[in-house]
Amino acid sequence: MIIIADGGSTKTNWCLLNDEQKRIYFNTEGYNPYFSDTEYIINSLKNNLPSDLKIAGITELYYYGAGCSTAEKVDTVVKAMESVFSSAKVFVGHDLLAAARALLGVKPGFAAILGTGTNTCLYNGQDITLNIDSLGYFLGDEGSGSYIGKRLLRDYMRGFMPGNLQEVFYETYKLNDEDILDNLYNKPLPNRFCASFSKFIYDNNNYVEYTRDVVGEAFRAFFKNLVSRYPEYQKHSLNCVGSVGYNFRDILAEVANEYGMQVGKIIRSPIDDLVNYHQALAPIAK
Repeated sequence: MIIIADGGSTKTNWCLLNDEQKRIYFNTEGYNPYFSDTEYIINSLKNNLPSDLKIAGITELYYYGAGCSTAEKVDTVVKAMESVFSSAKVFVGHDLLAAARALLGVKPGFAAILGTGTNTCLYNGQDITLNIDSLGYFLGDEGSGSYIGKRLLRDYMRGFMPGNLQEVFYETYKLNDEDILDNLYNKPLPNRFCASFSKFIYDNNNYVEYTRDVVGEAFRAFFKNLVSRYPEYQKHSLNCVGSVGYNFRDILAEVANEYGMQVGKIIRSPIDDLVNYHQALAPIAK
């Protein structure tokens, strides 16, 4: 049996391909090695994998994860996966490679992630050939859920939200300024905390002018600081995976048009297309 995983900073989507090639899906939390160490990942998997999952029968594991961008961080995840899936040959790659393979298959082009975090690349049909670092939650991640969430939190704490949206925000989350600062500076996973508020924009899109301004500003920063920095970027279509890009795809298309870029494939999750890739091209994927 083969198991394939797409791990974001917030959630990991898993698909087990059994011996009859039937797909069995399940989810766990996300395991970004910049925020989660090997021991944490092992304990989380043991507590959250389906109780009926026949781990001993899994012979190959392909895990693509946020933060798996250096040898050290990949090793953090490899050790955890090998500990839990002790019978499997383990491959760990970056979630950006998963996005490119899911969006483009074996064709070259431009691929991006717009979820909890942001990432972008040029892809040659097999591997990533150019990546401009998103710089993560503190310094960059323009266009991401965490970027949008930080804008919302700033507006809320400064009283800049329009109309009664300030009250709606408080009634939804019951957070005061001290609670927010405590979550940002004293508790784990501040990127996930910030990203959780992007849903508030989606749920309150009746405040059209404000919500479109927040998301549009985030996407324009994404294009200005990342997308437009790629050589001849307008020759490529914008292919994107992630809940933020998918949920606000109309605004994303509008901003792409401002930058002279056509929109290609936009999907919420890469897992189905990633499984298709591995079924067809397992020797290349290894």
